[in-house]
Amino acid sequence: MKTYSLGFSPCPNDTFIFYALVRGRLNHCKLRFREMLADVETLNQMAFRRELEVTKLSYHAFAHLVDDYVLLKSGSALGRGCGPLLISHRSCPPEELQDKKIAIPGKYTTAAMLLKLYGEYHNVVEMGFEKIIPAVKMGMVDAGVIIHESRFTYEKEGLVRIVDLGHWWEETTGLPVPLGGIFARRDLGTEELAAVDSCLEESIQYAFSHREEPMDYIRNHAQELEDDVIKKHVNLYVNSFTLDIGEEGVQAVRYMLKMGYDKGLFKRYREDFVVG
Repeated sequence: MKTYSLGFSPCPNDTFIFYALVRGRLNHCKLRFREMLADVETLNQMAFRRELEVTKLSYHAFAHLVDDYVLLKSGSALGRGCGPLLISHRSCPPEELQDKKIAIPGKYTTAAMLLKLYGEYHNVVEMGFEKIIPAVKMGMVDAGVIIHESRFTYEKEGLVRIVDLGHWWEETTGLPVPLGGIFARRDLGTEELAAVDSCLEESIQYAFSHREEPMDYIRNHAQELEDDVIKKHVNLYVNSFTLDIGEEGVQAVRYMLKMGYDKGLFKRYREDFVVG
């Protein structure tokens, strides 16, 4: 039996949804997967090299890879009230930061894309998402765009929110904000893509039905180990869109891809980006 290479991040929302798949808890999935855990920007770069058959990607990276990968219907991190935040050590109008040094969690993250869509910020510094809050606190950068668990901890570190980029997106478009999704290489073919998508859906359904069971697996990989933070993270990023992105979710992704294309952030746009 073929084993598929599977990349996903160590963040609680990903380890939650993939737990049953990689730990053999599923009754109907007959496929085998070899897990590869890495931060989303590393996974983005691996996808540019076509190294993974199935992988988590930011929607920004996917915009450059639409000819190589296709979006699965299950597994997306997409919703409302869950977007990246632009934070700093002091309160100020967003335009004051246009020429300042801003940390982003990777060139091809959706967070970096939303910052570009929001305004003209060119003095950006790439670093791991877990390093951004310390960098802002120490004055290494003037501001940072934070994602994942950092959303729940920045205030305890004495930092302030300048812009909620997800809220801006929702106000501008009326749509949920697409952050990341699970993608498979187009060359797997129609039948294999459908089978992979079905396995992922079953894994998510298992997680919803056995919420406490994956906790040890999640803790082993999480940056923030407090159970309340982990559960807040899962509850925020894993929702009905995760089980099935649906028409509204597809519309949100389509709008983001077209908006970025029209602004010249990437060179290719195509409508057939969802499996099936």
